[in-house]
Amino acid sequence: MEFLILGPLEVRDGDRLLPVGGGKQRALLAILLSRANEVVSKGRLIDELWQSEPPETAVNGLQVNVSQLRKALPPGVLVTRSPGYSLRVELGELDLHRFEQLVEEALAEDDSATAAATLREALALWRGPALADFVDEPFAQPEIARLEELRLTALERRIEADLALGRHAELVGELEGLSARHPLRERPRGQLMLALYRSGRQAEALGVYQRARQALSEQLGIEPSEALRELERGILRHDPALDIEPATRAAEPVRDVPATERSILIVPRSEKGLDALLAIAEPLARSAPPRELILARLVAPPELGHASAVVGELRADLIARGVAARAAVFTSKAPSEDIVLLASEQEADLLLVDSPLAAFEEGIGAGDVGAVLAEAPCDVAVFVERDSDPPVLAPTRPVLVPFGGAEHDWAALELGVWIAGAHRVPLKLAGVAADLAGGGRDASRLLARASLIVQKVAGIAPEPFLVEPGEEGLIRAAEDAGLLVVGLPPEWRQEGLGRVRLAVARRARPPTLLVRRGLRPGGIAPREKITRFTWTLAAPGS
Repeated sequence: MEFLILGPLEVRDGDRLLPVGGGKQRALLAILLSRANEVVSKGRLIDELWQSEPPETAVNGLQVNVSQLRKALPPGVLVTRSPGYSLRVELGELDLHRFEQLVEEALAEDDSATAAATLREALALWRGPALADFVDEPFAQPEIARLEELRLTALERRIEADLALGRHAELVGELEGLSARHPLRERPRGQLMLALYRSGRQAEALGVYQRARQALSEQLGIEPSEALRELERGILRHDPALDIEPATRAAEPVRDVPATERSILIVPRSEKGLDALLAIAEPLARSAPPRELILARLVAPPELGHASAVVGELRADLIARGVAARAAVFTSKAPSEDIVLLASEQEADLLLVDSPLAAFEEGIGAGDVGAVLAEAPCDVAVFVERDSDPPVLAPTRPVLVPFGGAEHDWAALELGVWIAGAHRVPLKLAGVAADLAGGGRDASRLLARASLIVQKVAGIAPEPFLVEPGEEGLIRAAEDAGLLVVGLPPEWRQEGLGRVRLAVARRARPPTLLVRRGLRPGGIAPREKITRFTWTLAAPGS
């Protein structure tokens, strides 16, 4: 069996193309394939298939489409699992999984020629835009954006490998087209500058920088990253470091993004929020590999001058303390859209925002925070503001991560590990104790597995412990914690925070960060989940 989503949706059994119907049936298959081997609730499927206005017959309609799709597929592929359905996909059957595996192999490769060939093989699996027959369907937009980001990242890494092999002249045309299609994406601009410079076209390389600077200034109100500015300075002084590296080092640009190109974007609602988020972000920016901090404020016109002065002073202080930083302050009629644009075009690893607790009590799908959570391409961490929270969010006690093994729990764990390591505080993992009445099993084995992975990747030994099911057990367990890092499940858009998370956000003593996973590959999750996260804790070459 082959399931193909990197292009128009297709299902193949050997050389035979299987008919899977049309309309809702194909859309159902696309949704289940985007969550392959996971249970997708009936409520979420109805919301995705019928969007904001499901008919009274939606439940029956879903059952009919499930029945028809089940008949079109081999037995045992589409199964019923409470509270919904799951599509079983074996290793290698989904083209996306093959693509991700090849990219992972390329990143682990020490030889640039092999890495470039492997990435070409991965990119050749794309038959056009992902889910091309659903390009106008609202339900498909988040997944299409996620897959396009994976493709662009792989393409940029393949170009890095080709640059390391001395193929700069033949890359110029491809990079010019890529930069034109993504004018605010800095990495292709830098690659084009380097390719032109190595081709003896210094003036054109500097022209690319000036156009990039103008585009970033006019559309986002910020200067180019330190990496791009340093590249311009290197071209001006004919820095020998810009020449082709020896073959023994050629694979390094493929394995990891240069440290100065990695960033954390901070977008607070107020100066108080800026201080709180900065207290978390600055130690993260200093941890290996170091990140650039991008401070952004979206304000009303009368506040522009004051906010610019405050943020500019903070940026200067950060630079004086040895942290790469940029700042942007501007007015906005569509704050959530501008925040998402900043995160996307600056290729942020992590977006830190704050939100009052009331926004979650009223419904997480409403307002700017809901829109940012829905659309931002990177991991998003939301600091939930409560009246009792201290103005500065700096954990001096353990970081506590409730962990159940789902993909959003891995995202929370990865951020929790990063914060605990940067702030040099203990990390605690909370799992559910056994339901003795029901004869259930406790989470100790799951916590042990996660602990072993964290120790291997990050060198931190988490403290696992069990809590009683429900909100009260977790709230009691958090009494001695300095920070709670809680994963936000994919169902938040339809079902909100849920009873336990909302109770924790309201009542737990320590401040709370809610984490929504991003689009790009990461490093701490198990191999079968590794492509679900955006950044890695592992140092370059580890």
